[in-house]
Amino acid sequence: MSTDLSRAVLLALATSFVASLVAAGSKWAAEYVSIHQLVASQYFVGFCLYLPLLVRGGKAAVKTERAGLHCLRGLAGLGAFYAYYAAIQHIPLLEATLLRNSAPLLVPLIALWFLRIRIPAARWWPLLIGFAGVLIILRPLPALLSVWHLVGFAAAWMMAASMITTRLLTYTESNQVVLFYYFSVALLVSTPLALWTWRTAPWWVYGLLLVLGLGLALALWLYTLAYRAAKPSVLAPVSYMSVVFAGLWGWLFWRETPDTVAGIGTLLVVISAVMILWQDKTSPPLPAAPRPPA
Repeated sequence: MSTDLSRAVLLALATSFVASLVAAGSKWAAEYVSIHQLVASQYFVGFCLYLPLLVRGGKAAVKTERAGLHCLRGLAGLGAFYAYYAAIQHIPLLEATLLRNSAPLLVPLIALWFLRIRIPAARWWPLLIGFAGVLIILRPLPALLSVWHLVGFAAAWMMAASMITTRLLTYTESNQVVLFYYFSVALLVSTPLALWTWRTAPWWVYGLLLVLGLGLALALWLYTLAYRAAKPSVLAPVSYMSVVFAGLWGWLFWRETPDTVAGIGTLLVVISAVMILWQDKTSPPLPAAPRPPA
């Protein structure tokens, strides 16, 4: 396996672990604050962390010619978080995470439909195995058709769009610029909703929101680094490890114990991640979005 691929896989695993902790903490915090407060507070912390970028470098540090793509990425990412956080309040953390993490399965479809990129056959096998694991864990199908399961699946589509746009942006934009605009767009949209639905909470909840914001910023930083080092279709199976982490937190904190069938499905998800570690072929790169004329 190449060094770059190994580094990308480790970054993706770290992203999954940190993000799963943020999700578990968010499920807890949602008992005390509105979902809009939860989302806006996390983006506010992240924005404050990256604000020094603007202060130090001025306009040149955040100059971009791809504002439209930044807006699309910000709205897609924000929508994915809203849908995911709404889902975890009503269905087990494991199921919500599984639904959101079907996003990598949708990445090749989006790449094929909108970018006309064909994914090599060797890349599809880990995706299909992971998808089979998702279907096994989410049986029976009527449960999948409930409103909140559909909300969780909507998060997957928006997360897939975020993955694609992140990859496109990393061709020409620095990590700092990508994250700065992401937090800016998300904060502008979520803040008015948070103020409108504000609920007073115990003081320690605000401390928890601060920690969750720091965790989200770290996860997004690792996420951006991972997708700079490798393509979405390459990292797709690895991201399923967050399902395993979510199952662990659900069992530890909410006694959500998966049965044998769910265990088999989870095993398939892990196998799909291991398979990609032994693939050292490259798939066609996503084309960079065209630049506007000077």
